[in-house]
Amino acid sequence: MEDEPEALSASKAPGAHPSAAAIEAGRILFAQACDFVAGATKAEALPPPKLPEVAFAGRSNVGKSSLFNALTGRKTLARVSHTPGRTQQVNFFDLGGRLMLVDLPGYGYASVGRTQVGAWSSLIRSYLKGRPGLRRLCLLIDGRHGLKDSDRATMDELDKAALSYQLILTKADEVKPETLEGRRQSIAKEIARRKAAYPEVLVTSAFEGAGVAELRAGLASLSRPTPLR
Repeated sequence: MEDEPEALSASKAPGAHPSAAAIEAGRILFAQACDFVAGATKAEALPPPKLPEVAFAGRSNVGKSSLFNALTGRKTLARVSHTPGRTQQVNFFDLGGRLMLVDLPGYGYASVGRTQVGAWSSLIRSYLKGRPGLRRLCLLIDGRHGLKDSDRATMDELDKAALSYQLILTKADEVKPETLEGRRQSIAKEIARRKAAYPEVLVTSAFEGAGVAELRAGLASLSRPTPLR
């Protein structure tokens, strides 16, 4: 995995906010065309890496598809469903020829059998181990519930692999502000002991747009400076 740009160093501290220029850079990047490239259900079907990649993972029904669509400003790029386990493959989206967005199947509960869940888990592990251009994994946590054992198990694997990840609290609009802030602080304290975890826990709402511009700015800093076409 490549080192992050030096420009990120000023925003490493928890609670740091992106500059106006970074926010604008994120807006411009995510306004570009976002094209579906491939969907893989087996490790051998994963497309060869060509762009810096940012992956999105989380428990089933964490709101991953909704946040994915909010980031890109599209309503149907990723399928939104109230049925856990709807994303059944690793999906790749080319964002303006500068960044590859990767939508991973949800882990934890899913409305499928254990065999299928096991196959998804194996596919996710194969992806995470075999992508030299993977710059960061956005690990989505349901803001209504906080960390679960399955989230901690995932973080254990990411720490062992020294794979940079950032925790993103979702569904902020469904939690009272004081409860949400207490949850954010508690999670930030817990992950401070984890070497691969990005220190800032970002709070988002796909419904209200909270945190979306900040997340765009952070991801834009990991992209190619010019399109690869």
